[in-house]
Amino acid sequence: MRTYTADEVRAAEAPLLAAGAPLMARAAAGLADAVSAELSRLGVPLHDARILLLVGSGDNGGDTLHAGALLAGRGADVDYAPLGARIHGAGETAALAAGATRIDDPPDGPEYREALAAADAILDGIVGIGAAPGLREPSRTAVIVARERVIARPGALPVTFAVDVPSGIHPDTGEAPEPDAVLPADITVTFGACKSGLLRAHPSLVGRIELVDIGLGLPA
Repeated sequence: MRTYTADEVRAAEAPLLAAGAPLMARAAAGLADAVSAELSRLGVPLHDARILLLVGSGDNGGDTLHAGALLAGRGADVDYAPLGARIHGAGETAALAAGATRIDDPPDGPEYREALAAADAILDGIVGIGAAPGLREPSRTAVIVARERVIARPGALPVTFAVDVPSGIHPDTGEAPEPDAVLPADITVTFGACKSGLLRAHPSLVGRIELVDIGLGLPA
């Protein structure tokens, strides 16, 4: 699989975004389809599924919220934890309109822990290719608490998805300054092109890579 740096991906996105291409909608649809397919493979009907979104600031969180809206619209029970100082407004509006529930509990609080305990899938949409490796609070605590849940799971659930890249790793080098504060992904759903860091990071953090074509025109 051919890989690309974050700068190369942004350069490919820029003219498309300027032309109004719906890149976020394409990414969200591909993410929602990947989550639906994996839950089905694991024997969890979407209308019975509980899905928890970890949502940071910016477009990565927007992709995640819009995917959550699609999943809620298909019958899933979707919760989301806002972990940035702000989150994507249109994405949150779509998620709430589709029936998703916002968790305003601190990331080590009971409401957040209950959502983790009930989740069949966790989507890590905290940061994307524009962030330096490592996480700030409250995202760091949210990931550490979620990681404890995932490591202790008795079976395949909850299945974990990284949105574009696992939060906390460098998208180009795969560097993870604090690997214990990275939520290990079963599946990384990456958009437009495979980021270089996904093949350089420890495989236990990235899991299986699924590439969603959003129309960047970069050779795969």
